Amino acid sequence: MKKILLAFDGTHFSDASFDFAKKLNEMNPILLTGVFLPQTNFANLWSYADGVGAPMMIGTTSESNNDIIEENVDKFEKLCVKHNIEYRVHKDFNDLALPELRKESRFADLLIIGSERFYENMGSGEPNNYLKEALHNIECGVIVVPEKYTFPTINILCYDGHESSVFAIKQFAYLLPEFSENSTLISFASSESDEKIPDEAYIEELASRHFSNLTISKIDLESKKYFSTWANEKKSAILVAGSFSRSTFMQMFKKSFVLDIIKEHSLPVFIGHK
Repeated sequence: MKKILLAFDGTHFSDASFDFAKKLNEMNPILLTGVFLPQTNFANLWSYADGVGAPMMIGTTSESNNDIIEENVDKFEKLCVKHNIEYRVHKDFNDLALPELRKESRFADLLIIGSERFYENMGSGEPNNYLKEALHNIECGVIVVPEKYTFPTINILCYDGHESSVFAIKQFAYLLPEFSENSTLISFASSESDEKIPDEAYIEELASRHFSNLTISKIDLESKKYFSTWANEKKSAILVAGSFSRSTFMQMFKKSFVLDIIKEHSLPVFIGHK
């Protein structure tokens, strides 16, 4: 049985995130922990540049939101009972929302966050700063879910030969063996036409042990718009990528594909974390 976190900020409840967790529970029973973080005021947001060396801190808004938070807790509990999900509720955190969420993730297998509802008051045109900061600092695997999605029957595994991408593929396979029979594509991105897929035999040996319907494909980075369009057409896909590395290549790859897909709210995205 896996322990899965659902993170909600104050008054924002992501129905899609709960639905994703419900479907996982239908495949194999889980322990679902609802984490209800403080509601925020955008004016109270501050962080160090690029989140290096310090947490992002967010101040809480007035007590008037407490009733809405309690309604969301009640909604969560009733949905868990209705769908026979074992659950816990964690709330009453202090003002340091991000460090609290990071600590929660340290003691969980997987975190599910709604890409449109998580601190949506901070902007929904792209992954807001708080969502990006959370994705970078979480200490377990994360699934970011748009509010309108189709439960995955296709896995798109982003691979660049580096440790983080291989780790993400392994973590995805270990945490979600229920997806092992999905049609699975390992996608290698490169701007060099003659560049070979790194350690192709090794990644094929590993991935084919976990995914029964596997293909490997090279994607030209110059065709990032085509890739994004192609991926978004796979309405029943989930994109799998490594943690938000600070290397030049990985920043380019993540910015080109992963963040774009999160921004477009079209597909669930799994991000691997140690």
